[in-house]
Amino acid sequence: MKVPAELKPALWGAAGGAVALAIVGFTWGGWVTGSKAELTANKRADMAVVAALAPICAANFRDGMDAAAKLAELKETKSWEQGSFVEEGGWATMPGTEKPFSGVAKACAQILGEQT
Repeated sequence: MKVPAELKPALWGAAGGAVALAIVGFTWGGWVTGSKAELTANKRADMAVVAALAPICAANFRDGMDAAAKLAELKETKSWEQGSFVEEGGWATMPGTEKPFSGVAKACAQILGEQT
């Protein structure tokens, strides 16, 4: 098929415009791929679950036996080990689950550490 000579510049302009539009859209326009959108949604969902479960974990901690002594022990624990302390104590494990959701123990320890 032979393309008229007058049409070639228009086709090249359309192709260049499409490439420029894609570059601008993905760079500054906020466009994302489906996998990037799914990754972002999963991260936000995980953060929402942690935000919902951490106060329950803190309440479980406060309702436990020797809560004051355990809180003092938690505060003496190094900050990077506090999540493990809460996890090992079982306060971050929700009823019906075998292990705590990732991040809940650390967020719980942070909530408990802010208490006086």
